[in-house]
Amino acid sequence: MNLLLDTCALLWFLRDDAELSENAAVAIEDPANEAIVSVVSIWEIAIKAGLGKIQAPDDFENGLEQRLKQHGFTLLDVNYRHAAGVFALPRIHGDPFDRLLISQCRAEKLIAVTNDFHWSAPEYGLRVLWL
Repeated sequence: MNLLLDTCALLWFLRDDAELSENAAVAIEDPANEAIVSVVSIWEIAIKAGLGKIQAPDDFENGLEQRLKQHGFTLLDVNYRHAAGVFALPRIHGDPFDRLLISQCRAEKLIAVTNDFHWSAPEYGLRVLWL
């Protein structure tokens, strides 16, 4: 399975936080799956940590990219299809970061790893892994 981690799932995984479901953790750690982190999540962490809304990982500026690679994560850049795909999304989810991540899931046919129920809306047509 090709999995795209939502930003919260990524943070919980990195912190070994109990908020991450056991099912999600097992799927992320399974070497048969490709666990993907979008640069959108890195951008979201930078913005929200800068605003004091979340805490960035300690190694965010110097070392996070290396740690992601050590965990075997693949980094996904944003391309034109991803950005333009946001236009066609139903207005179910209003968060711009999540909308771009959802567009990436759709464009790349990825399974979303998130606990955000909005992502499961049938109109998005996504497979969501959590429970």
